[in-house]
Amino acid sequence: MTRLSVNKTYKLYINGQFPRSESGRSYPVTDAKGDFLANASWASRKDARDAVKAARAAFPDWSGRTAYNRSQVIYRIAEVLESRRGQFEDEIRSQEGAAASLARKAVDAAIDRLVWYAGWSDKLPQVLGGANPVAGPYFNQSTPEPSGVIAVIAPKGPLLGLVSVIAPVITSGNTCVAIASEPHPLSAITLGEVMATSDLPAGVVNLLTGPQHEIAPWLASHMDVNGIDLTGVRDADLAISLEQAAAENLKRVRRSGVEDLFSAPDLDRMTTYLEIKTVWHPMGL
Repeated sequence: MTRLSVNKTYKLYINGQFPRSESGRSYPVTDAKGDFLANASWASRKDARDAVKAARAAFPDWSGRTAYNRSQVIYRIAEVLESRRGQFEDEIRSQEGAAASLARKAVDAAIDRLVWYAGWSDKLPQVLGGANPVAGPYFNQSTPEPSGVIAVIAPKGPLLGLVSVIAPVITSGNTCVAIASEPHPLSAITLGEVMATSDLPAGVVNLLTGPQHEIAPWLASHMDVNGIDLTGVRDADLAISLEQAAAENLKRVRRSGVEDLFSAPDLDRMTTYLEIKTVWHPMGL
């Protein structure tokens, strides 16, 4: 008897759970040759609102943790990803038509990137903060603090691109809502499974799949979103409209050109969504 294969159902990842889209819609995902791979959920405006609500609820606990604890959690994500590397390599090969060596390189880079950011978590205050010299009998200290909920539009790299934009946001104590690459969404939900089985608290990362032009405007205009990363937006008109929507409520916007995902990361992605708080304290008291 021929065995019936059990195909994977790709859902959304919101608040540590895997719901189907509230809209009931989905869209087909094809491989590099145009052959059908799977159906991905088509997130709606309601799904985006639910994701923002979950991210906001998770923010006080996540931002209030010690930087060292956040680094441990992010390192744990890298550990779990390492244990499932074969699945990710297979998905990258099937989605992009990449050679086995390139798929392996992308997974290696994603794991290494998580470890790199994990190592920076407890070092940001020393690099970005410090004691300031002032003319007066005061101690003046500056320290970085996370901005809040950050929306992220991920670039095409199905795994490395997503890790490259999510990891710096959560390393610095923010929570996020990410829209996965529309043509390559499958690895995003598999990454959600990795996060759900690591020590990452529910709501810190929320993953939506579907068309950018439909989901992103609601995140850009949402009053409870504090910043937006437009790295994955390649439509110039859409990018401008998102910037305009974000300006209505003073969001921090990061917009970059085409990036080499394999290039070395830097601090810019973390510092963009950090606020510097300065405290004055009289000497001798």
